Amino acid sequence: MIEKTAKALFLLALIIGAGFFAVIIISFMPGAVFYRPFCMVLAGWVAVLVLWKYFGVAGRRRFWQVVSVSVLLFLATAAAYELRSQYIRSIPTINEDSLVLGQYAPFTDGSKAARLAEPAVLALREQLPRLDGATALYPLYAAFAQAVYPEGEYSPYDSIVSSTTTRQAYDRLIEGEVDIVFAAQPSEEQLAAAAEKGVELKLTPIGKEAFVFFVHADNPVMGLSSSQLRDIYSGRVNNWSEVGGDSREIRAFQRPENSGSQTILISFMGETPIEEPPTEDVAGGMGDIITQTADYRNYPNAIGYSFLFYATEMASNGDIRLLAVDGVNPSRETIRSGEYPLAKSFYAVTAGSDNPNIERLINWILSPQGQDLVYKTGYTPLVEQ
Repeated sequence: MIEKTAKALFLLALIIGAGFFAVIIISFMPGAVFYRPFCMVLAGWVAVLVLWKYFGVAGRRRFWQVVSVSVLLFLATAAAYELRSQYIRSIPTINEDSLVLGQYAPFTDGSKAARLAEPAVLALREQLPRLDGATALYPLYAAFAQAVYPEGEYSPYDSIVSSTTTRQAYDRLIEGEVDIVFAAQPSEEQLAAAAEKGVELKLTPIGKEAFVFFVHADNPVMGLSSSQLRDIYSGRVNNWSEVGGDSREIRAFQRPENSGSQTILISFMGETPIEEPPTEDVAGGMGDIITQTADYRNYPNAIGYSFLFYATEMASNGDIRLLAVDGVNPSRETIRSGEYPLAKSFYAVTAGSDNPNIERLINWILSPQGQDLVYKTGYTPLVEQ
């Protein structure tokens, strides 16, 4: 009996130790949110089977029947999770940070960056302003660079004409690593960071764009009022049937804090608090699970938001449909006329750099040639073209 107890305790210690190390390793891997508790349950059940094996009264045949059924159940559970994960991965995603920007890079063969019909009246050859900005605006300032910078290689990921997303671009501007950022208005946090550094951000409007909401193409809801959108993003309305749709729970996606579109959403919501967004759990350091905002994924019950040009040109997806807001569809015409209620300016933002060509470049952007490129890229210029 003592020998049997010793063996059982040894196996239990082995199972617990193996389970502990497996949980640590799994915590650094995709799918940890499922496999970490799965591993814990598996280790606990194996421990129960060990105790049954050594101290239970059931027969040998019954024991192995239970083991066989348990193996099948655990395998079926893991297989169901993997199949569900594969299905979710197959659903189209819109992520403003992941677009391949090389197709818009200036001076590259087949670049999609817009071009002027005639040479630019401004030609910069030295002390070139370092540019950065929002992913959605990269095609525009890449076109600016293509028009007035000397021909050369300007990688969107590592050059003086780069795109590191709105969040990082503002950080780099505040730290003096770039001269001009092209983006939506800064967030309160970004303004506070600038003030802490003693930096004054100067925002020069250079064009307009529509902040848009979109849903799955099969969603029967064609438009929402501003009030309904606030109700959805505050959590007061959580089923599509409450706003004229099917009886489905609303999955209202958001963007990470300090991204351009999230800053606009916060401004749009005003004093109305925003509900916690859908999240996904990913592996984090030291075995922690970090909860992050999930990228928009086009579930039949989803709603998301971005900017008109990005949603319709850069990340064109036939499976989403833009919503009318307050009865007005987003378009260049309704942005220009002021009918669309969520038309927003976007800016060339500076922070006091002493580069003498910054003001020259911004003045040129506001000129007919610069505004022509705003129009040709797909945005709405400040003055009608």
